[in-house]
This record gives sequence, structure tokens and C-alpha cells, in this order.
Amino acid sequence: MKLSNKVLAMQHSPIRKFNPIAQKAKDAGKKVYHLNIGQPDVETPACFMDAIQSFDQNVIAYAESDGMTVLQDAVSAYFKQYGMDYGREDMIITNGGSEALIMIFISLLNPKDEVLIPEPFYTNYHTFATMADGVIVPITTTPEEGYHYADAEKIEALITPRTKAICCINPGNPTGTILTMDEMKLIGEIAKKHDLWIITDEVYREFAYDGRAVTSFGMLKDLEDRVIVVDSVSKRFSACGARIGCLLTKNRELLENVMKIAQGRLCVPTVEQIGAAALYKLPLSYYDEVRAEYEGRRDAAYEELMKIPGVVCQKPGGAFYLTAKLPVDNVENFLMFLLTEFEDKGETVMFAPAEGFYATPGLGKEEMRIAYVLNKEDMARGVELIRLGIEAYNNR
Repeated sequence: MKLSNKVLAMQHSPIRKFNPIAQKAKDAGKKVYHLNIGQPDVETPACFMDAIQSFDQNVIAYAESDGMTVLQDAVSAYFKQYGMDYGREDMIITNGGSEALIMIFISLLNPKDEVLIPEPFYTNYHTFATMADGVIVPITTTPEEGYHYADAEKIEALITPRTKAICCINPGNPTGTILTMDEMKLIGEIAKKHDLWIITDEVYREFAYDGRAVTSFGMLKDLEDRVIVVDSVSKRFSACGARIGCLLTKNRELLENVMKIAQGRLCVPTVEQIGAAALYKLPLSYYDEVRAEYEGRRDAAYEELMKIPGVVCQKPGGAFYLTAKLPVDNVENFLMFLLTEFEDKGETVMFAPAEGFYATPGLGKEEMRIAYVLNKEDMARGVELIRLGIEAYNNR
């Protein structure tokens, strides 16, 4: 008996593969600062559980395949705050942003069709594209240039007859890179010139720092027939386990065909949709408070990171991730050292090696991603442990 070539081509998550080793370190009595996974410690707003506990139907029935109207209307009202007009007819509620991306890739790609995406990128895009028989074509960026990619010459050099879409994670995971509105317009002009879709993964939309405005490709009216917005409650509302996302587009043909997949998986969980609707109704002041909290965490981590001689990192403008090039020979070997040999005052730290966020073989071996999802004091201590660990590792 044999497995499919498709599943064999997929990879395990580089974010989670060191978890068993970290658990052994904890079992041995070490405290481990987890900077490896984007699981916020900010409390989920109480309105989520309040709404669920107020749910008074005697039968938890199937919801409509495109989502419950109470949630669709809440999503619509949320986007209207930013000048975007997405009605019920322009969206499909999904099982997290991940299902939205899977549906998009399956709907757009024929075997061997290509999607351009800046690397390093969120690792699960490998899986999403492979499920759809598609190919990821990386737009390579570097830590020295702050992982910026909105360069017409660089992007157009990669376009082939098989290119179907440009995918932007904005703000970016794992780099925290954020596009300006002018850069979005540049990418939009390339998409129009070459008749490409724009897939914009905006689950960190409000996490835009240093006075940057909240932006979206959905704000560009001349692109609305080719823009597909992916949204989620996971990060913005610290509700990762709720698994509620949505796909939004003005392209009617795409939505009609995505509905075939949505109907095939029946629906998104009813109760979680009730809770998510309450989250989308939160006032804009909620985002101001959360943004300030994460900006402080970023600053604490970055300030400590800059104490490491030879580190290469520009301060990220958004999301809650930071990717940096470290002065070590191999980041995975260094992480193993941190978890199995190193400690300071009974403590150590883990992060995500960045190699798994690249599609180009050989890149990222000296880079790490940290998620600044802990409080400021813990972030500073976690990065301090990285600095002390580098000193010990390089002096072995």
C-alpha cells in the first residue's frame, strides 16, 4: 500500500517540531520561554463567552454553508469602519483563515499553476498550495533589506504563463514587514498588467505600529474584481482555538465556485460563530489597546536583540513576529543547544528556526523567528537568554 505523492511532498511544521525537546527540558526542571509559536497570552475578550453562554437554542443545528447572518453582518460592519463595503453576498465564513486559503488555492489553481509569495512566509502555505497541486514561487527577501519585497522588477522577473496569483501576508508572518498603500498600489498595477489574482492574508491587520495606518488591499476599488481578502479572529482577538475566519471578495464567479467547497464541508461550527460575531462588534478602542500592548512587547524584544553583536534585524512594522539573522553557524543546531545543554538560572528559551519559512533550499539557516506574545518582561528575558546562549554556543 502506498500514500499519495501529494501528502509525501508536504512537510511537518517547523514551528512545532522542537516541542518534544522543549518538553524534555521542562521535565528536567528548566523553565522554557516559548517564543516559537504565535499563541498570544492576551485574554480573549469576555464578550466571546458571554455570547456563547447566552445562546438559547435547544438544538445546535447546521449553519448555512456561507455562514450565519449574525456573523456576516458583524464582519460587514467591522470592514465598514475602514471604508470597505463587504456585504453578506461578498463573503464566506470559514474554519479559520487556513480553510479560507485552502479554498482559494483549490478554486484558483490547476496542477503546476504558480503563486508568487515573498519568502520567508508562513510555513503552512506549502501545505495549502500542495493540496491544490499548485507551486509556490518565492519572492526572495533578506534581513539586510528588512524583508521588503514591493519591487516591480523583482516581482515581474518571476512571472510566467503559469502564474495565477500574488499572495501577500500583510502585516507579515514571520517577518513583521508591512506594506504601505503605495506599495499595495504597485503590486496592484503588476496584477492588472499580468491579469493576476491578489490573495491578501490580513489576519494581523490592526497590528500596525509606530503610527502606521491600518490598510488593506480591499481599500483599492480598482482592484476589487481580483482581490481576495482573508480574515480571522485568531490573532486580532486572541481567539486561536475558535477557528473562525472568512473569505471576502467582490468577484462573484469566484464566490459561487468556492461555495461548492463550502457546501461540501457543510458549515462552520454554529456556537463559535455566535461568539465571533460579538468579537467583530468590539469598538475601535479595543484595537488601540491591543496594538499598544504588542508594540511595547516588540520594543522590549528589539531593544534586547540589539545587544547581540552581529545580529541583523530591522525593527518590524507590524504583526507580532520578528525575524533576525543571528551570528551562529546554524540556527537549528543553536536551538538544540539551548534546549539540551544551556541554561541560565534554571531557564532557557526556544524560537522557530527560519529555514522552514523559506521555499528556496539553503536559505534561512542563520535566521530565527520569535513571536512577541509574552509580556514585556518575559520578552526581554527570553531574548536575553538568546544573547547569553549565543555567547555560550560560540565559545564552546
